[in-house]
Amino acid sequence: MATSLTTKHADARQSGRASGGTFFGHPRGLATLFMTEMWERFSFYGMRALLPLYLIAGGPAAGKGSQGGGLAMNAATATAIYSIYMAMVYLLAMPGGWFGDRVWGPRRTVAVAAVVIMAGHLTLALPGEGAFFAGLALVAIGSGLLKANISTMVGHLYDGPDDPRRDGGFTVFYMGINIGAFAAPLVIGTVGQNYSWHLGFALAAAGMALGLVQFLFGTRHLDPRSSVVPEPLTRAERQAVLRKGLYWLIAAAGFYAVVVLSGAYTLNWALVPITVIGLVIPVGVLVRIKRDRELPAADQSKMTGYIWFFVAAAVFWMIYDQGGSTMAVFGDTKASGQLFGIGFPSSWYQSVNPLWIMALAPVMAWGWMWLARRGQEPSTTVKFAMGLVLIGASFFVFVVPMALSSGGGKVSPLWLVGVYLIQTVGELCLSPVGLSVTTKMAPAKYGSQMMGVWFLAVTAGDCTTSLLSLAGVDLNGTGVVALEATLACIAGYAVWMYRRRVIALMGAVR
Repeated sequence: MATSLTTKHADARQSGRASGGTFFGHPRGLATLFMTEMWERFSFYGMRALLPLYLIAGGPAAGKGSQGGGLAMNAATATAIYSIYMAMVYLLAMPGGWFGDRVWGPRRTVAVAAVVIMAGHLTLALPGEGAFFAGLALVAIGSGLLKANISTMVGHLYDGPDDPRRDGGFTVFYMGINIGAFAAPLVIGTVGQNYSWHLGFALAAAGMALGLVQFLFGTRHLDPRSSVVPEPLTRAERQAVLRKGLYWLIAAAGFYAVVVLSGAYTLNWALVPITVIGLVIPVGVLVRIKRDRELPAADQSKMTGYIWFFVAAAVFWMIYDQGGSTMAVFGDTKASGQLFGIGFPSSWYQSVNPLWIMALAPVMAWGWMWLARRGQEPSTTVKFAMGLVLIGASFFVFVVPMALSSGGGKVSPLWLVGVYLIQTVGELCLSPVGLSVTTKMAPAKYGSQMMGVWFLAVTAGDCTTSLLSLAGVDLNGTGVVALEATLACIAGYAVWMYRRRVIALMGAVR
């Protein structure tokens, strides 16, 4: 039976906050979510650091002397698969949020998600292409279930959108993400790239197991709303969902059975439809919410304003996520594997961004607060514009080492370190602010689902990258990289130009 938030629950929430202590000035439950997310991100980013390198290992795009035993794909196919995988992780955050809102509640959904993620990494640890793609699917499903709901639980810890600690809480939570992301390539990347790909994947499963244990032991510190199913499915709705799901499953199985039996199946028969779906669904979801007649006029206005943030974020993530594909392959094949005489595996490049975040996030959080006390903090729209211009600038810089290595030589790793630095500053302008503004602007009816909508911006960006790769566009070419950089800067300027209009649509949210 679904629980509801009664006065008793509200009293328990207040007493729990009073007796549970604090975590860097924030509710004690933030520590539980911080540690859970840290270990989940350790598993996720460890596997992600290995993914493009494993795909090209032994193939034509592999670096000289790199470990064999991978899937021997070219760089374009590896980029497409990597981008689709990332897109699916964030696309599945939408049904993950729906499960939190309508079936299990956020707390139970996160626990189930952790088990699915562990199973996925253990499947990746098995040899064979079939096990590899099955493992990727399980990790994507589990990550989708977890992402929206754990962020929603962070929001539950605070007293509404106007709680002054809220943005700071999401920034602290963001630090947990990046501690796990920093350590993962150093541990999982080293073991996987230098010793055994599959042992590396198994270490990712161990990381998620630690996160699950932390979560189960710390749930007493969470807000009681995290166990609530805000809008439980009725019996008729549940039957309708199961029926529609079964119809789609039968249709897909029948279609691919015909393709396989006819001998026409290639990997693109799977990659292209998924990519198109990843572009169509975000648009469809936004249209559905925007056309919901039950939403009051204030929420309708906020959703119109939110579309600006969504499109801006999609452009940002289209470039940013190439740090794990286009830039990762470049680091493996065209950047030196030594710095100051010390050798390192190319998977370590994936630790640079989280290292910069840990160094800069407290500084920027303090800077926003310092400006806020003086009434000079930039609005959310201006922060988004700054993020877009910076991500564009990072790819303008990336063009330089690409040109320097075009003759066959290898460039200094410091070029990539510098590119990641610019991207990190842009990320800190946009990503934590985007998470926070999503929880502030979300209609009550779409609480967890709106977090899924935010992650759909990543899906749209990554699917664009994948579609370009599948269409034969050389994402490793300087012309395309410069074009992407120009697009991001133009988008940033557009957001800045129309900032007053967007602010008006946001109502009281800032």
